[in-house]
Amino acid sequence: MPQFTITRHVQHSANDMFNLVVDVERYPEFVPLCQSLSVRKRTTDSEGREVIVADMGVAYKLVRENFTSRVTLDRPKLEILVEYLEGPFRKMNNRWNFRPLGDHACDVEFFISYEFRSRTLGLLMGAVFDAAFRRFAAAFERRADKVYGKQPA
Repeated sequence: MPQFTITRHVQHSANDMFNLVVDVERYPEFVPLCQSLSVRKRTTDSEGREVIVADMGVAYKLVRENFTSRVTLDRPKLEILVEYLEGPFRKMNNRWNFRPLGDHACDVEFFISYEFRSRTLGLLMGAVFDAAFRRFAAAFERRADKVYGKQPA
């Protein structure tokens, strides 16, 4: 099953980066391949964590797919867990971790593993997804610079 992990040192606080990633409705504005995103519902789980169920539409050239995920936001731990519910994947999950490095810096770790349900779609989209994941962290960092202002290193 393909998987990808990247850790980036960014000049923004862990809380700011967490808030940027949980602002899922804005993803179509800056996330590679994300064409649409709509939140179905927001709830709180038994541990007091916010849980979002959202539909994301991804597009590349003539290929368009939609999938649904459950996103669990653990603010005290600065972690986000994304679990696949339905769509073109056999399996998919990803995780974000934000490690504070002072008031204006943090390490952002992004992990994803996925497997397409269709071998054909996997062959067609696999390389595109890999390239997009490599650009995800940079896209969030650019978005943080735009939203919060560029911080000195």
